[in-house]
Amino acid sequence: MRPFSLSVLTLVASSLAAPVLSDGHSSKALEAAAKARNANMSMIGYHMGVLGSMAKGEAPYDAALATAAAENLQAGAAMSRIVLYLEGSEQGAVAGSRAKAEIWSDSAGFEAQAIAFETAAAAMVTAAGTDLEALRGQMQALGGTCGDCHKPYRGPRN
Repeated sequence: MRPFSLSVLTLVASSLAAPVLSDGHSSKALEAAAKARNANMSMIGYHMGVLGSMAKGEAPYDAALATAAAENLQAGAAMSRIVLYLEGSEQGAVAGSRAKAEIWSDSAGFEAQAIAFETAAAAMVTAAGTDLEALRGQMQALGGTCGDCHKPYRGPRN
């Protein structure tokens, strides 16, 4: 039996390694992370909408509903970014991703914005159940943290 040549071994090794991308993550893992991130952002947006409709007077203020929405919002904000933001899952690299490469090139800035959002979401839990004026006041602060992160770290819709 003749031994494999180096070129055959190289070909086999490179074909096995091809699905592995940035930081050792497979393309499947990067796509899954982007999908999970998008789902988390959709849930955050849904709960922001519940709170926002009350703040704008489009829906009646309901302390129990507002508190529940704020608690869910807080849970979404607190999700570990290490699994949602895999390097290599940026816009242009993974279908459906709007994450800009700046998330990883400016990871300290991104983390600071994420912590600001978590803090504002935690404060919303208290404000939401207090009264309509407290909810409105915290809604403005919370919404500001969204824009502060989306501007530098979220790409346009494609």
